[in-house]
Amino acid sequence: MLIAITLAAFAASAQPVTIRELSPSMLIFQTASGNVAASVGPDGALLIGTPSLESTAEISAALAKRTQSPLRYVVVAPQDLSHSQGDAGWVKRGASVAMQALALQRLGGHAMGMPGPLPKQLLDLGVGRPPVSFSDVMTFDMNGDSIHIIHQKPGYSDADSVVHFHTARLLYLGEVFAGDGYALVDKSQNGDLNGIMAALRNWGGSDLRILPARGEVAPAADLKELLSVIESVRAKVKSMIDAHQPEQEVIAAHPSAEFDARYGQGRVKPDEFVREIYASFSK
Repeated sequence: MLIAITLAAFAASAQPVTIRELSPSMLIFQTASGNVAASVGPDGALLIGTPSLESTAEISAALAKRTQSPLRYVVVAPQDLSHSQGDAGWVKRGASVAMQALALQRLGGHAMGMPGPLPKQLLDLGVGRPPVSFSDVMTFDMNGDSIHIIHQKPGYSDADSVVHFHTARLLYLGEVFAGDGYALVDKSQNGDLNGIMAALRNWGGSDLRILPARGEVAPAADLKELLSVIESVRAKVKSMIDAHQPEQEVIAAHPSAEFDARYGQGRVKPDEFVREIYASFSK
């Protein structure tokens, strides 16, 4: 059973952090910038997701109550620069913080030589970028679990990874499964709708629990449902393209209308979603 606990916000925090407890050693922190999965126990704590700077003190305090080990590992999932909070202040707390190499390059890291300057947004927030990168696979054996982080083909971005907590039976796909609506294909990060569809297809039939980028833990069937929505809208868009209708006419026809009440309320609005699908045929 999920146990929801709301921590009182510190003065520096704009909003509280919510904890979802899947087990004593598997926690979900819901922060202003997205979900963070945490393996916590005698071996320390591993955080994976998109932590916000404002949540770091609260998460740190919560972890200290659950483990006597000082070891902290943080793996930050890719985000666009407008939402990125770098290392979210974890390096200053002594944590080892990593990010997939292609995502870190966009923040000026993973360079052959002197790292580039920090993006202004990170400077303004007073955070750094993760000092550690990985290319294809990163694994952790800790707290009675085996956690695999595996780089995927471009979907939301070219830095997407699937994270599998084997013992906890939890899967995290980052923005590939947003949880608050339609999936985003970020062309500025070399995203590809086909990659999103492949990930949803690969895992939609599993019996794992799915942690979305935002929102509540969901069954794998929700991946299959989102894939079905994308395929349905894609078929409509293809039919209109085959009839030589230009992009603006296709968008104006609202081919996603039957799904918008459920999926059109998140970061990706219906017209943007249709535009993504239209663009996927012009590659």
